[in-house]
Amino acid sequence: MTLNSPSINQEEVEKFSRMAEDWWNPTGKFKPLHKFNPVRIRFIRDKLLAHFQLSTDQPSAISHQPLKNLSILDIGCGGGLLAIPLTRLGAQVTGIDASEKNIKIAQAYAQTQNLNVEYINISAEDLASQGRKFDVVLNMEVIEHVADVASFMQASATLVKPNGLMFVATLNRTMKSFFTAIVGAEYVLRWLPRGTHDWKKFLKPHEINDEFEKNNIKLIESAGVKFNVIKDEFYLDQDLSTNFMMVGKKL
Repeated sequence: MTLNSPSINQEEVEKFSRMAEDWWNPTGKFKPLHKFNPVRIRFIRDKLLAHFQLSTDQPSAISHQPLKNLSILDIGCGGGLLAIPLTRLGAQVTGIDASEKNIKIAQAYAQTQNLNVEYINISAEDLASQGRKFDVVLNMEVIEHVADVASFMQASATLVKPNGLMFVATLNRTMKSFFTAIVGAEYVLRWLPRGTHDWKKFLKPHEINDEFEKNNIKLIESAGVKFNVIKDEFYLDQDLSTNFMMVGKKL
């Protein structure tokens, strides 16, 4: 099914659809996301525990699912790399994606894990028009692939309940990110297929915050993400010049 919402970039949808079979291959085309997943899951989890005043100092059956009863929307969910671990943490997760093939891959994988995740082939705009609301909305590594940032952010903000949280993870539009994320990741290390990213579509932190403010979202925290070559893992840092994550509260 072809979606026609303003934020949908059909070329990007087709590009990721062609790679969809590789979503759960940790050494395949989505290798960087597999490496990135632990740090972004910890960031999300920690912010949710603090903001919603959730405690893990409870009997083990509960503490293993500290996000129980929270509704989370993962926009641009791909094959479910975020949706699956967040479901395991107890959240009620809905994943949406403009690629029907991605959704089918995500559904099939969730079934193999005996996990109940709601996956829908729909745009953020169309879901917002249905009146759906969530405690948490995730825009992780997706905003740099949309056709209309303003439309996308407006729809995303509409989907957040009052006092709910929105997370954004993306790449900063700097020369450092050009050499690191494109030259390094796509051409030197070959972590990603060439052409995965368009540097001109990267967004600066203040541009994300401008969209937050337009849509009644107050920035809570920004964090940079760096890669430790020796440990072969990503870690949080205050340097926002390449990868960064932001979280804001819906007022």
